[in-house]
Amino acid sequence: MNIPYGRQHITEEDIQAVVTTLQSDYLTQGPKIQEFETAFASYVGAKYAVAVANGTAALHLNALALGVQPGDKVITTPITFAASANCIRYCGGEVVFADIDPETYLLDINNVRALLEASPKGTYKGIVPVDFAGRAVDLEAFRKLADAYDLWLLQDSCHSPGGYFTDNSGTQQHCGNGNFADLAIFSFHPVKHIASGEGGMITTNDLALYQKLLQLRTHGITKNESQYTNSIAFAGGETNYPLWYMEMQDLGYNYRLTDFQAALGLSQLQRADAGLVRRKEIAAHYATAFAEQSFVKGQSGIVEGHAYHLYVLEVEDRLGLYNYLRTQGIFAQIHYIPCHLMPYYRQFGWQEGDMPHAETYYKHCISLPMYPTLTQAEQDYVIATLLSYYGAKA
Repeated sequence: MNIPYGRQHITEEDIQAVVTTLQSDYLTQGPKIQEFETAFASYVGAKYAVAVANGTAALHLNALALGVQPGDKVITTPITFAASANCIRYCGGEVVFADIDPETYLLDINNVRALLEASPKGTYKGIVPVDFAGRAVDLEAFRKLADAYDLWLLQDSCHSPGGYFTDNSGTQQHCGNGNFADLAIFSFHPVKHIASGEGGMITTNDLALYQKLLQLRTHGITKNESQYTNSIAFAGGETNYPLWYMEMQDLGYNYRLTDFQAALGLSQLQRADAGLVRRKEIAAHYATAFAEQSFVKGQSGIVEGHAYHLYVLEVEDRLGLYNYLRTQGIFAQIHYIPCHLMPYYRQFGWQEGDMPHAETYYKHCISLPMYPTLTQAEQDYVIATLLSYYGAKA
């Protein structure tokens, strides 16, 4: 028995959706892209969505669209996949890490506020909060803070499609709905809620940013006649621009998603809610099994609005447990090595002790198997194996 920490679920319906698209006239730049974008925007409650090659491409395009320039300072969390920070470096910006809240594992707004208050207004340009493991950041609070300092917000929601937080009015605010963040991004990597092999999505309620992203996604090229700057005569027309005409107006990238990936994403989106229900069932079973266990150091309870991309425990003897689980066919994972201590970021002066909560978390964290097709028997085996390692009774 081999049980990974995450796994895609491909059905016959998924396969047929891809095959149908492969047999169509379009493999890329076809109708499935916009169909997927429209459906996904509706799912998260945003006005606009832009499908791209992967989550990292989404982050990079967002940093470009937000105008990140060399030397611009942007705040983010050290407990995330490196791409959340790297997108700022791609544009020459400076990444400034702020510590996490040890109770939620999310970027601590109090630490962010302290950074902002310690420098003249205008020192920082933006904040990249991350919905880590599926838990949603309170973006209402971050929006208020960002507005006070004229900052943009880029929400990394790769872990949290379907997740939400409850605002001060009692309304559920779904991740990526555009009500607080300027832009949000999602990933369709195979271990995520929705899989398309690779792929990503950007959501926003800002029309200008949306139009900018559409250009940047495809080499900086537009085919929108209202945006043309060269004359009709130059384009080769007489009274109208000819149909072949296009303009490269910016330095963009080829960050497109293919139609057959979009078809797979669309098919997967149809059962996203069912997958989320199953993830919460798995999380609840883990929480019950590990409640009051002395070897559990951190949170293990159920959190409202959590999308449960990951189920993370903080435990004693993490290395011993990790190695033991592997001998038993259980392939847990560690999320994440603090970004500020990666060799690349150490060159900018970051060192051990700078982010004490993140560093303590890293010493104890372990992600247990979490995916909708995890069977009850497999989960019970994971629980029994973990409890047996610590000498507890299942």
